[in-house]
Order: sequence, then structure tokens, then C-alpha cells
Amino acid sequence: MIRIGNAPCSWGVEFPDDPRNPPWRTVLRDCAEAGYTGIELGPVGYMPEDAAELSDALDEEGLTLTGGVVFRPFHDPSKWQEVMDGALRTCKLLVANRARHLVLIDSISPRRAPTAGRPDEAEQMDAADWKTFRDRIATVARMGTEVYGLTVSIHAHAGGFMDFEPELERLLDEIDESFLKICLDTGHHLYAGADPLAFLRRYAARVAYLHFKDIDPGVKAEVVASRTDFYEACGQGIFCNLGKGAMDFPTLRRMLGEIGYKGWCTVEQECDPGQAASPRDDARTNRLYLQSIGFN
Repeated sequence: MIRIGNAPCSWGVEFPDDPRNPPWRTVLRDCAEAGYTGIELGPVGYMPEDAAELSDALDEEGLTLTGGVVFRPFHDPSKWQEVMDGALRTCKLLVANRARHLVLIDSISPRRAPTAGRPDEAEQMDAADWKTFRDRIATVARMGTEVYGLTVSIHAHAGGFMDFEPELERLLDEIDESFLKICLDTGHHLYAGADPLAFLRRYAARVAYLHFKDIDPGVKAEVVASRTDFYEACGQGIFCNLGKGAMDFPTLRRMLGEIGYKGWCTVEQECDPGQAASPRDDARTNRLYLQSIGFN
């Protein structure tokens, strides 16, 4: 059974302390009213870290906590404590609320941000830096799996050092699949110039979780050509309503049925919290679209 959730980033929540963030209870209410049955945690510190308080609020809205994301600078050895702090707090809150998925994302690096969407130009790590980068990801993945019993997945993200398909595949080759799965994000895969459907065909057995995004090809071409900052690109509407952009969701729905995928798919229409006209309306529009193509 495929279940559809949403995430706070669809309301522009990228960082827990952004004063533009909507109240977390508003996001829960909007999510439920738009027809979703699950929601991600968002950046740790945004929703309450008192497990009972969060559990009660989720129950009030009829929502399941699906998982959480560690969006931290795995690429920066000086920020290892920051990475581990985010990972530990996220793991504890997920377990306390019976969530399953822990998603690891290397956050945006100033060294890679200008080449988002430009795989041939992107700076590459040397052998030593790659090894320590890989080992930091593996450490958190093993902890999440073996200590907390979570399903841990790697997620490629524009502007970080885990962005383009070759580096994602290299990581998958070097870390045991028993404790590192894949969170396939359709939008970031397209942003990187790759084909998410072809990738799903190759790695179906390892894909444990999906993020649904659509991407406006016209906006993408403009932001890649101008080397636009990722968050500015979000403000310009690079992630459009599902079904309005480059992603072939009907084929994705068919493929998920063919491979027997069961579990959560989370809508993430990342936006600028100061510019989004109506995240609740977008959430509802996206849910209705998914229902129209068989995601009930």
C-alpha cells in the first residue's frame, strides 16, 4: 500500500529558527485538511522535542509522523558535532513517535552551490576528503539502523556534495545496503540533470522512501544558466505543482506498482516562506492531482 504524506518544507520551513516560519500546529492542521495522512518532522527544533506534546498534536489531526531529515554539512569535518547533534535529536524524536524513516542529506556548500545543475563543472572531493565524507554518512546511517532501528536513506540534494548521480552511485557502492537505503527525490534528481525513472529501474530494490517534487523546466534552465542560489530558485518557483512540470508522475505511479513498492511517498514542494502565496492550497492541489493518477 502506498501512502501519501507531506513535509514542512512545502510551507517554506527549511530552518527551525527562521522567523518567517508558520506555526508548526498550523502546518499540521493544513496538512490534514489538504488530505494527507502523514507528515515529516521538518528540521529538528521546529516541531516540539517533547515527544508527548508532538504525539498529542499529531493524534488531534489524524496524522502519522513518517520520518525526519538530517540536513547538515556532512561535507565539512569541522561541523561534525553539528551533524551528530541533529542526527541524535532526530533519531530520538522519530523513535518516540513510532516513525520509520531517517533521511540523510548533505546540506548546501558554498563550493558546490554555483554548480547546482551543472555536473560537468562541479568541484569534486579528492580521495581523502571523499573517504571521510563517506565515513561520516556511514557512521550516522549505522547508528540510525543499529541503535535506533530506523530505515536510513541517502538523499541527493542540489548544491551539496551528494548531488549528481555518479557520486550517489559511488556512495551506494561503498556503503552496505543493509544500513543505507535510498530516498529518491524526483525534483532534485531532475535538477541534477538525471532521469529519476531510469534510476528507479536500476535501484528499485534499494529505494525505501520517495520525495515527490515537480520541476519547472523553464525556471530550471534560467537558474542553472545564471548560477542562482538554491533558495532563490525556490522563490522563483523552480518546484511547481505536481503534474505541471518535467516529472512524469503517471509513469512513476505505474512503475511503483510494478516493483511492488509499499510505504510512504512524501510531497515536498519547497518554497520561499516569504513568497509562497498559499502553501495550503498548493498542498491540496498536489493531493488532488495524485489522487487523479491513482495515488489514493
